[in-house]
Amino acid sequence: MPKNKKIIEAMKHPDKLGAGAKKRKKLSGKDKIHTVMSEFKRGTLHSGGGGKVTNRRQAVVIALSEARKKGAKIPKK
Repeated sequence: MPKNKKIIEAMKHPDKLGAGAKKRKKLSGKDKIHTVMSEFKRGTLHSGGGGKVTNRRQAVVIALSEARKKGAKIPKK
């Protein structure tokens, strides 16, 4: 269970398109990965096109992409 209050707040969002992404903006790279994967497990993770993410690999790619944009040093492969 995450101890960081920001992570806990980011996980509390309605199942609306873009609601989770809006809450994740302020998180660091590692925290984003944790939150995105939690959303995937709950079934509330949406892709950029608006559809629900049902593939675990796609969820991992979304998580790593968001972490890289935030500045986390994550290798390409």
